[in-house]
Amino acid sequence: MSVLEIRNVTKAFSTTRAVDDFNLTVGDGELVCLLGPSGSGKSTLLRMIGGFETPTSGLISIDGDDVTRVPPERRPTGMVFQSHALWTHMNVFKNLAFGLKLRRLPEAEIKRKVEAVLDLVGLGGYGTRMTTQLSGGQQQRVALARSLVLEPKILLLDEPFASLDQHLRERLREEVRDIQQRLKITTLFVTHGQDEALALADRIVVMRDGRTEQIARPDVVYREPETPFVAGFIGTMNLIEGAVLGGKFDHVGFAVPLPVSDGPATLAVRPEALEIVPAPDSAAKIHRVTDYGTHAVVDIDLPDGVRLKAMTPDARLWQAGQPVALKPRAFAAYRDNALLHRSN
Repeated sequence: MSVLEIRNVTKAFSTTRAVDDFNLTVGDGELVCLLGPSGSGKSTLLRMIGGFETPTSGLISIDGDDVTRVPPERRPTGMVFQSHALWTHMNVFKNLAFGLKLRRLPEAEIKRKVEAVLDLVGLGGYGTRMTTQLSGGQQQRVALARSLVLEPKILLLDEPFASLDQHLRERLREEVRDIQQRLKITTLFVTHGQDEALALADRIVVMRDGRTEQIARPDVVYREPETPFVAGFIGTMNLIEGAVLGGKFDHVGFAVPLPVSDGPATLAVRPEALEIVPAPDSAAKIHRVTDYGTHAVVDIDLPDGVRLKAMTPDARLWQAGQPVALKPRAFAAYRDNALLHRSN
């Protein structure tokens, strides 16, 4: 059993709080993604869990043992960095064997463990190659193997695929997820890529300014964002500022019934939930139609210059300049950075 507990952790640099009173429990075998923009505190938090930064206050424990001030080499964690951090003067085998030798394991056991983990990451037979002879994707596999060979209780991944091209990123993240599920290793994964988080995570922690905006399963974060920030950060979202008066949300060229108290509101509508219909008298007009084959994305201009996106199955039904009416099938409304109403 490997459970990570983070309790009231704060990290301050001078007058700036990079992480501010953060709380999280990562369950045994769970993969949790820390997701947020640059400067949200996610990498600082990961470095504190790995022992490379010390919290200003708070507690970090693994299986009930306080590791808040335990040095990295004595923690049951393995960390994979974005930069790979491989030793270029050593071949692949020696990179992986180094940590095992420090533990004074017998040579035969080291050889067995290294070869097994190389097979696990798809690099069987690569032990004698120098790391400089490997592609970026292969180097990242070696970095992952170097952490896994030490059999950590907690695996920490700090944007490990950020420097790779999109196709390689997608392939490696699938492989990492398969390996993680096979080993049932508790994992914390830092990323600023929403697609990566949605594809990998059991749960997503959306961070902003060192704090938690929302913690939930990927489908819940996508379909039921709790704040306007989460709504705008995850996936493509139409965010429309307006006002509620007499049970109706109104923005010039766009209105929808909204049974809440009068006042300002922000409406959030996914493109796939925004239906468009021809309407010769509408003030909303199509700006552009982009055909992706499987579907089309229609950009719509409202009279005040606000541009919305709608998803439709057939691009041939629409053309630039065409007036349309907008009918959201599902939406959420926010006020004062909090959920006001959700319609599904």
